[in-house]
Amino acid sequence: MATLYLIPTTLGETSIEKVLPAEIMLVVKNLHYFVVENTRTARRHLKKMVPEIIIDDLDFKELNEHSKQFELEMLLEPIRQGFDVGILSEAGCPGVADPGADLVRLAHMSGIKVIPLVGPSSILLSLMASGMNGQNFAFIGYLPVKPPERAKAIRDIERHSAKEKQTQIFIEAPYRNTKLVEDLLTICSEQTRLCIAVDLTMETEFVVTKSIAAWKKSIPDINKRPAIFLLQGC
Repeated sequence: MATLYLIPTTLGETSIEKVLPAEIMLVVKNLHYFVVENTRTARRHLKKMVPEIIIDDLDFKELNEHSKQFELEMLLEPIRQGFDVGILSEAGCPGVADPGADLVRLAHMSGIKVIPLVGPSSILLSLMASGMNGQNFAFIGYLPVKPPERAKAIRDIERHSAKEKQTQIFIEAPYRNTKLVEDLLTICSEQTRLCIAVDLTMETEFVVTKSIAAWKKSIPDINKRPAIFLLQGC
């Protein structure tokens, strides 16, 4: 049986050579079938990876959070027919905070070989650079949007982080970054440490860890920039 390849993408407008090993391009050259979050961006990314690739000869199928179980089964059909398939997410590594995880789970249940390829992960890069606990951490995705639920969630993760000495990692839609930072600075204890990691792997990369008290003296402009946040209570 053929293989399901997990193909990483860049985290932003970063040169391919900076973040992806050359071996990945060799794999991509030999693939015809791709499962992607968005066909347009996937086509553009593949053309950057392998300029000589003929995009119109490739077969793209989309997978997102709305995909049904029977659709997942259909996405694996080329593999059952002996053709390798590649998964691409919108940014970073497929299967990590990404709907591709559902297809990977089904592939394992079907006895299909899964090969992850090396690429940038904002979760691991930010954790590495944060100086926070890398032995005990949790990625919790998005916090609630509504103010009461968000405030409760922030208090809960700060309390849990302090109790378990666990780094809490979360994200936000870029246009809500500023409001999230304001909420964190208002709600959290002044001793709690907060890392803000922005534009990872790009020329404008910014990764800084400070106490809440220190952040209050100088708040960065991260509005509409891809960011990830790490918090460790004391």
